[in-house]
Amino acid sequence: MSGQLHLPNHCILLPSTSLYTFSVLNSSRENRVLGQGRSFLGLNERLLVNKRVIKRKKDCLGVKASAGGAVWDGWMPEKTSKAPPLSDIFWPSAGAFAAMAMLGKIDQILAPKGISMTIAPLGAVCAVLFATPSSPGARKYNMFMAQIGCAAIGVLAFTVLGPGWLTRSAALSAAMAFMIYTRSVHPPAASLPLLFIDGAKLHQLNYWYALFPGAAGCILLCLIQEIVCYLKENVKF
Repeated sequence: MSGQLHLPNHCILLPSTSLYTFSVLNSSRENRVLGQGRSFLGLNERLLVNKRVIKRKKDCLGVKASAGGAVWDGWMPEKTSKAPPLSDIFWPSAGAFAAMAMLGKIDQILAPKGISMTIAPLGAVCAVLFATPSSPGARKYNMFMAQIGCAAIGVLAFTVLGPGWLTRSAALSAAMAFMIYTRSVHPPAASLPLLFIDGAKLHQLNYWYALFPGAAGCILLCLIQEIVCYLKENVKF
């Protein structure tokens, strides 16, 4: 048998063996092209896999670095754009001085009755109200709800359990639960139960301790806070 090879403007008659050889050459060329295409696709797939592996390693390293940074961030001062102005330092400090001075004067008036209005938790309240007035602990609801509730819990725990480590532990845990449940977390109030349990001079107040000196002192501190905030906003230097 013979075959024809058509070229432009020509028709060449080829023997069957030549046609077979030509077809084999064509098929081998096609196979080489397909093989090169497959190898090229395989190379692309390997490159994509390598990129994914590298990206996964970078992500893991980034997570570890961020986790480590988060751990150490708590040991560093808060990052701010610039230092606070002198007025933002002076007015809260002046407010704390005025608050303690006024409470000390009230103590002199109450001295004959054997009670005092200056207690350590009110110093912590000054820091919350004057230094961080926008924090949740400085909200009036949080402050008065926690001051009254935690003080009453301290009196109740002492009445039921008497003095001792068990009373302090139970009172503090109950005070924490109370603040969380009522959404009135106010850190200084957590010390009121302990102060009553260990303060023999306060036992005579009984349940009046829920209002005095903690809550009553906070009324005075709130008034001073309004003055401090006004001065911080309007008198800057």
